Amino acid sequence: MRPADTPITRYGARRADLEAILGDWREPRFRAEQVWAGLYGARLPLDAITTLPRPLRDALAETLPEALHAATVLTAADEMTTKWLWRTRRDGTEVETVLMRSERRATACVSSQAGCAMGCTFCATGQAGLDRHLDTGEIVEQVLRAQHACPQRVSNVVFMGMGEPLANYGPVWAAIERLHGDLGLSARQITVSTVGVVPGMRRLATEALPVTLAVSLHAPDDALRSTLVPLNHRYPIAEVLDAAAEVAAANGRRVTFEYAVIHGVNDGLDHAGALGALLGAWPGVGGAHVNLIPLNPTTGFSGRAPSPARVRAFAERAARPGVTVTVRRNRGVDIDAACGQLRARARAETG
Repeated sequence: MRPADTPITRYGARRADLEAILGDWREPRFRAEQVWAGLYGARLPLDAITTLPRPLRDALAETLPEALHAATVLTAADEMTTKWLWRTRRDGTEVETVLMRSERRATACVSSQAGCAMGCTFCATGQAGLDRHLDTGEIVEQVLRAQHACPQRVSNVVFMGMGEPLANYGPVWAAIERLHGDLGLSARQITVSTVGVVPGMRRLATEALPVTLAVSLHAPDDALRSTLVPLNHRYPIAEVLDAAAEVAAANGRRVTFEYAVIHGVNDGLDHAGALGALLGAWPGVGGAHVNLIPLNPTTGFSGRAPSPARVRAFAERAARPGVTVTVRRNRGVDIDAACGQLRARARAETG
């Protein structure tokens, strides 16, 4: 899943590509398995795969370069959240990755596109527009580079970084298959977030791997949602919920509905009641789970997060019809860890 004129990168190479390269070099056949097992099974940087002779590691590093160069790396004060702003080898495009750690798990939040064309008004990535799709290697490399910097095993991957994953379906799904088949992640530990690309959601329902679906809803009715999520004009809430129910029925998993809570915009008790009524009646397997996200500030949107008390009141009201409601604790605020923020800050400082 890369342009024909783009050199193969380290994590863009398929096993067959690696076997062909090593075959041309007249290396023993077992070398390809050693490389693959080192990169994916052991999750090691190439230079740390000491079962390979040093000259071979050096030759592979030159022939299969990394796709991403770390332009900026920031770690939160609690040292549990790290964010990378990468520049791609292909064209210098900027993308972001976030590693979020706890005692129980380590989660890599990866980008699927450089920028985003969805144009959600409150999102830093959407405000910047779309540069291009990422290829499979650029997506997979984000997870492995995060793993190399992580003292524990990366156990979960969420496609909640820059971009709309289902608008870049082929490379994203190929990356999911690599993460599952070669990195050993359970499909249940992989979450794909969408703003409501209905054809992609229906396609997801036909796949063999039962990944978790997260739908960015952000409003309980079409009139309000259309002001926040322009794609709602094309795929209104009823269609999005129908497609989400298809995914839930296909993989037997509960769908999460993301809801960015914005003071004075979508955080009233009337909004909470409408959201609870909407999702309380939703027929998806396991019922609906709403994840409330207090708004992360961006320079291109004047909104702000409600007070914690107001968010709690919203959660209690929305939960009355039997909907599971949780409030996400924002991570890495001190390092601009929300989607698109670090890139936006870097561009402002250099522009």
